[in-house]
Amino acid sequence: MRKMTLPVLISSLSFVILAACQNSDRIEELAYVERPVETLYQRATDELDSRDYEQAILLFNEVERQHPYSEWARRSALMSAFASYESRRYDDAIDTANRYLALNPASQGAPYAYYLIAVSYFDQIIDVGRDQKTTELAQAALFELVRRYPDTDYARDARLKLDMVDDHLAGKEMEIGRWYLRNNQHLSALNRFRNVVRDYDTTLHAEEALHRLVETYLSLGLRHEAVSAAAVLGYNYPQSEWYADSYSLLQGEGLNPDDLSEQGRLEWVRGLVPNFN
Repeated sequence: MRKMTLPVLISSLSFVILAACQNSDRIEELAYVERPVETLYQRATDELDSRDYEQAILLFNEVERQHPYSEWARRSALMSAFASYESRRYDDAIDTANRYLALNPASQGAPYAYYLIAVSYFDQIIDVGRDQKTTELAQAALFELVRRYPDTDYARDARLKLDMVDDHLAGKEMEIGRWYLRNNQHLSALNRFRNVVRDYDTTLHAEEALHRLVETYLSLGLRHEAVSAAAVLGYNYPQSEWYADSYSLLQGEGLNPDDLSEQGRLEWVRGLVPNFN
């Protein structure tokens, strides 16, 4: 490795010190100068427009600090939360939006604050192979938004995102259920697949979950239950490849889901989903 000579070292250190001073000056400029609220707010929005989110957050926070309890402060808190979200500082966005709601629970900006919280959780959802705590938090926040402001554009977007969250959670249940099934832990697998059919019946995973129930019931020797699950699968997804696989499995056992009456099919569904009509 080439050694650094003394002049070069001094030059490098000078550059680092200069950069540090410049950064320090930038922060100090916000700390001591009292400025008109309109000026501060306009500078903050200009920085936001230019995507300098860090500087925008500092300026919006300065509006709150210098002009607390004003309408400008309320706007700045919400804009600071938005800037944090845009810069993917999701925890900061959530904290700032929650602080805004604590101070302004019935304000005009409250629906947007709830929306920022929800999408900040939603954008952190990771693959189904990992812990789903963030997914559950996103689901709860989206539900809360829809419950409070059902007729807003925010709620309409939240409903679409809830469908995606459901699909994600159902995928996690399926992954765990398949693992249990492969390892012959049939009762545990059964519970996971039943959860999908009961709680996430509108997702794309419902077809496979019904087929896996057929497999699991047969493994447990519950032939009538296997026929019932297959009959429900065939009724709802008659062209599904999963139904073709279930039908083939049952035929190999001398069983036929077509033999189950409509009443028998409905009774099985009601046993799984008590509130089903």
